[in-house]
Amino acid sequence: MLSFRLLLPVFFVGIAWLQESIDQIFFSGNWNLPIGPGLPWWGLLTAPFSHAGFGHLTSNTIMFLPLSWLVLSKGIRDYIGVLVAVVVMEIPVWLFWPRGSHGMSGVLYGLLGYLLLIGFLERRFMTILLSVVGLVLFGNALPALIPGVSPAGVSWIGHASGFLGGIFAALALSREPKRLNKAKD
Repeated sequence: MLSFRLLLPVFFVGIAWLQESIDQIFFSGNWNLPIGPGLPWWGLLTAPFSHAGFGHLTSNTIMFLPLSWLVLSKGIRDYIGVLVAVVVMEIPVWLFWPRGSHGMSGVLYGLLGYLLLIGFLERRFMTILLSVVGLVLFGNALPALIPGVSPAGVSWIGHASGFLGGIFAALALSREPKRLNKAKD
């Protein structure tokens, strides 16, 4: 099971690298699979694998793998829950945001949002440790959730919707902390 947990994020990154390689080699960087108004619904599933070049993909890969492994250390259920929540939260972006959006950033922020909240909700040593590690390693990415802070062309709304997906996943998946010796009334 441990090897599956390590390989699942590598598999997802491999799909993104394959897509970007095909895009660059055969389509000169014009084969993008974004979400956006008027685009097909399946863009919700393809957009995270589509990037604006190898630089974009590399920066997302560097964050995606450790964030994925941190969430997977909690469990596969939580990891899949975050991914599903991020896709659900991208639906309003797909329907209403005026520009197309693609890349793993929404997923990254979903994983980060989950990590930051789960320790607070569960109040267990390991989940608190996960939250602290997530904050220390990736807290510098939080300002990109604010409109106008991200560079031109970067979809802050994709970041924010992914982050909200992670928050909702943490709320839905958290397990109640065990009560220690409750006093009887």
